[in-house]
Amino acid sequence: MGFVQMPLLSALAEKMRWHQTRQSLLAENVANAETPGYRGKDLKAFDFAQQLKSVSMAQVATVATNPSHFVAQSRSDGGFASEPEGFEVTPEGNAVTLEDEMMKVTENQLDYQAATTLYTRSLRLIRTALGRSA
Repeated sequence: MGFVQMPLLSALAEKMRWHQTRQSLLAENVANAETPGYRGKDLKAFDFAQQLKSVSMAQVATVATNPSHFVAQSRSDGGFASEPEGFEVTPEGNAVTLEDEMMKVTENQLDYQAATTLYTRSLRLIRTALGRSA
C-alpha cells in the first residue's frame, strides 16, 4: 500500500472531492439566484469521522490509567448541535438568498484550502521521514 492510500490521506482526498462538488452546486445556486421557483441545493455535511471509520482505521478511545484521571465522555451528537436553516422565499417562489450563498462559497473555499494544505503538508512530512526530498 502506498502512503497516499493511508486512511487519513484518503479521507482528506475524499473531503477535497466533497468540497469540489459542493462548490459546483453553490455556483449553480448563485447562477439561478433570480430564477423563479428555483430552490437552492447543498450537499449533506461531510462526516470526517465516518469517513475515517469507513477506511477501517482503528478506534481510539480514552482510558483512565490512574484513578485521579478524568475520563472523556463522548456525546451522541458528535459535540455539535444542529440548527434549522433560515431562508426566505420571494414572491416568485425562489428560495436562494445571494448573500447566504456567497457566504457558503467563501466558507467552502476556505475549508478546501485548509484540507489541501493539511494534505500536502502530510505528504511532505512523510517524504521527509522517508528521507526523500519534498
